[in-house]
Amino acid sequence: MRLNIAAAIGLLANTALAGVALPRQGAGRQVFAHYMVGLTSGQTRDQWQTDISQAKSAGIDGFALNIGSQDSWNGEQLQLAYDVAASNGFSMFLSFDMAASSWSVDQVISLVNQYKNSGSQLKVNGKPFVSTFEGPGWADNWGSVRSATGDIYLVPDWSSLGAQGVGSKLSQIDGAFNWGAWPNANEYTINTGNDVAYKSTLQGKSYMMGVSPYFYTNLPQYNKNWYSSSDSLWYDRWKQVLDIMPEYIEIITWNDYGESSYINDPIPRQIVSGAESYINGFGHSAFRFILPYFISAYKAGNANVALPSEGAVAWYRTTPATVCSDGGTVWGQGGGASAAGGTKDLVSVIVLSNSSKTITVSIGGASQTVSASSSVGKAYFYQVPFNGRTGAVTVTVDGKSTTGPQITNACPPTGHVNFNSVAIQV
Repeated sequence: MRLNIAAAIGLLANTALAGVALPRQGAGRQVFAHYMVGLTSGQTRDQWQTDISQAKSAGIDGFALNIGSQDSWNGEQLQLAYDVAASNGFSMFLSFDMAASSWSVDQVISLVNQYKNSGSQLKVNGKPFVSTFEGPGWADNWGSVRSATGDIYLVPDWSSLGAQGVGSKLSQIDGAFNWGAWPNANEYTINTGNDVAYKSTLQGKSYMMGVSPYFYTNLPQYNKNWYSSSDSLWYDRWKQVLDIMPEYIEIITWNDYGESSYINDPIPRQIVSGAESYINGFGHSAFRFILPYFISAYKAGNANVALPSEGAVAWYRTTPATVCSDGGTVWGQGGGASAAGGTKDLVSVIVLSNSSKTITVSIGGASQTVSASSSVGKAYFYQVPFNGRTGAVTVTVDGKSTTGPQITNACPPTGHVNFNSVAIQV
């Protein structure tokens, strides 16, 4: 039914007066964070409020709620997530994990129908936004889901097919999400070749670009033990965002501690068994410091936007890469070389500033002053090598200093190197 403008305004006013929250409509470029609902058994409303408040203050628009079919707490936790988001002006959408679980058509239809009219459900062109982690073999079922839900806006991650393979299923989707947010095995940095290929194959349909700060996993029970080069990844990927300018960005992840890709400080009850040794004490919330600026620049299409605040984030490992055994960790998913070859012993720093400047990094009291090696807009990137130094790490920018955990030559209690990093904010 077509409405004239006056009627539409009246309808909106009446709905607001009735206290009914309208589904959130997608408008322009948006940024989401991948949230692992599978880790939230018993999670409280207060924790959802904390996560949503922190994400929103960083400029994030919503969470992609990764869900597995086998998790009995989905009903309770999804309701909490959607309810708290609605009261905070924050978006949610379902991301069906089809790699770690098996979904029936009826299950997917039921969940989409249950939340499609929630006040926090992201909608694009009036359709509920839906995504996946993998599941290209499920592609032919989405037509039934569309029919039974009144249609959806489907932007799946079928990265296992590659960009060309996704293009072969273009008629079944409204866009695609590229999970490839890390360098390939045996490669130290990531380039935009895959992003460009996706944009080309999508022929104008929505492209959701994966962006991540880090990757390290060592979970033998899941046959996962690799590190993807991350010494410059957080800077590189956001610089690439400003080149690619996708319709959407999904930060991978908010809380996947087992893969060290999180951008908050660990929630103990959410840490998967076996990951505690490389997660505890390794906070990542400082990675969020650069988000308000980069997200603002991305949405404006211009890196010369105003800085919300000046300062810096620094990240580093707390031991040299070869201080002891690599624990069998390989360099990149599917790689065969040692992870020790995929990282350098250094402190990486992104400074947000209205002008270029030198910074000072002290390790164990021995200081080094350096200039930026790269910049984009008002973000400047620096790297300072350990050079054999150990001790507490202090980063100083414009007279303001922050000291982080010490670098040591002692092998961790596990008997092998921890390839995760700690992040600190200046």
